[in-house]
Amino acid sequence: MFSKILIANRGEIACRVIHTARRMGIKCVAVYSDADKGALHVRMADEAVHIGASPSSESYLKADVIIKAAKDTGVEAIHPGYGFLSENAAFSKACAKAGIVFIGPSEKSINAMGLKDGAKAIMQKAGVPVVPGYQGEKQDAKFLKAEADKIGYPVLIKAVAGGGGKGMRLVERAEDFIDLLGNCQREGKASFGNDHVLIEKYITKPRHIEMQVFGDTHGNVVHLFERDCSLQRRHQKVVEEAPAPGIPDSMRKAMGEAAVKAAQAIDYYGAGTIEFIVDTATHDFYFMEMNTRLQVEHPVTEMITGLDLVEWQLRVAAGEKLPCAQQDLHVNGHAFEVRLYAEDPAQNFLPQTGKVQHFSYALKDGCRVDTGIEAGDSVTSYYDPMIAKLIAWGKTRDAAAARMETLLCDTYLTGLNSNQEFLHSIFQHPEFLKGDVDTGFIARHEAALIPADYGRPREDDLGVAALYYLLGLRDEVQQNDPWRSLNNWRMGGSVSRRLDLVSKGENLSIAAACCAQIVKFEWNKTAIEAALLRYEAGAIEALVNGRKVCASVLSSRNDLIIFNEGRVVGLHLHTQEEGDDAGAGGGRITTPMPGRIVNIMVKKGEAVEKGQPLLIMESMKVEITIRAGVAGVVEELPVAVNDQVADGALLAHIAAKESA
Repeated sequence: MFSKILIANRGEIACRVIHTARRMGIKCVAVYSDADKGALHVRMADEAVHIGASPSSESYLKADVIIKAAKDTGVEAIHPGYGFLSENAAFSKACAKAGIVFIGPSEKSINAMGLKDGAKAIMQKAGVPVVPGYQGEKQDAKFLKAEADKIGYPVLIKAVAGGGGKGMRLVERAEDFIDLLGNCQREGKASFGNDHVLIEKYITKPRHIEMQVFGDTHGNVVHLFERDCSLQRRHQKVVEEAPAPGIPDSMRKAMGEAAVKAAQAIDYYGAGTIEFIVDTATHDFYFMEMNTRLQVEHPVTEMITGLDLVEWQLRVAAGEKLPCAQQDLHVNGHAFEVRLYAEDPAQNFLPQTGKVQHFSYALKDGCRVDTGIEAGDSVTSYYDPMIAKLIAWGKTRDAAAARMETLLCDTYLTGLNSNQEFLHSIFQHPEFLKGDVDTGFIARHEAALIPADYGRPREDDLGVAALYYLLGLRDEVQQNDPWRSLNNWRMGGSVSRRLDLVSKGENLSIAAACCAQIVKFEWNKTAIEAALLRYEAGAIEALVNGRKVCASVLSSRNDLIIFNEGRVVGLHLHTQEEGDDAGAGGGRITTPMPGRIVNIMVKKGEAVEKGQPLLIMESMKVEITIRAGVAGVVEELPVAVNDQVADGALLAHIAAKESA
């Protein structure tokens, strides 16, 4: 076994590899770019080497720099993780030339599966079913249209070097083919340096099911069962589960045998995934592509098999035989994985950047979180904005789904918008819970999964906020000290107070009456009554219009984050110190939308007048001038030029000048 390896990756997967390597007594060398200096994977590793500037093209994709780092630190092997150089045949070859083991398949196997057309031809020869279509060398537009006409519409045009949803177009009508072909070819050329395409019959209600395969250098190949990755948006996976729901045993057996046959056809060793497209109407399945690396969703396979796939990778790369034969492998229970992203589903899933102010989660039996982020770390525009993978296991699919729903409720992330509420909505959707899934599920149910008030406060949230502010819950001593209570010693009388709140730049004013542990107010022409049942360590139980609400809260100064049944709502309370005009354009100034700071015209401590320009931000290719809403002194200025800021992030706080 290796004594020391280098991980040619970053973030969550680098941390994942370190966990297993450490358990096996293997030392790890991390590599990092400028943006990742001090990142979690760097903090966890035994050694770390700087490899370049923040863009991946100047750091994580520089094979020669990484191999030099490996030589300089005396490692025996390189684990490429996924993405970056993990499926780069030239990198695999360069490692071998340098006398360093590449923890992955051979250059030959990577090349065989590198282009979709060549891969399909190999699979056809091996007897693996493939989608009807054309994958030849002839690329004349008229010829390709004639082939599409023969196949019958709808068809998919795919760049042969494509991936991640890029270089792919759905053509539903013959008259649209030529235009969409040109789009696909240009995208393939720009993204992958290759404008060749193939054409496939489009399955109208498909499922995306993949088989985990593993081979060793002694000729053994097994499959570790299937994963259903059908819940996608724009051809990118959102939820993965294992095993696939509703699959007949005969089909599962046939897919497993086909996957092993596919791996054997290219003398494959290491971890790989055979991806199939399945016709939900007929249960016919077809080879789509092979990923010659570890997949992002490998934890669900680990949860149902009890195996560590990274350990298997290390053992196979060190020359050992597979730890198990096919007859020794069994499925135990069911598992789900979701990808928690810094993105805003309400803004067309726009990626978010900035600092993670708080990130915690309550791990219960059957749950796991894989992440490369801790509180205080930043999500930048240079890399994928994934915060973490949340994984839940149960004896049945229903039990696993219930655990995932609980885990999503028990995950607390602040500082960035995320897709947490969107994911939670999926695990409450009746069709999903029945196992009725296909690749069109999210598009069909988008209105339910991303409602108009996504991320904005509802009655329950405002009831919790009113209780929190009016009962003085920020100071827990007040719960046991009647002399400091605002309401309990009023001989049954009530006190009224106006709460000026802001959520995502929207002003919300509440005129609330408070008596004992009850607050009453009107919002959107609806009378709301909230009664406190219990408050302890940030957990609130209340009755809001007779409905029991269990929420968690995090606060900082006058900011309040409410976590309520998988929903995350941010509120800010205006105070007199912020001035009468405080809010969006007032004493506390927040971003009206995600963007980049391009210019700052004031300094912290500087006196400003109402309406004075403070800074300029660029969003959606438009420059926006942010002005002072009140006269006063710049008390906070937490941004710098070129910072990427999330929707609702604090730009400046002005301590209002007292009027004469």
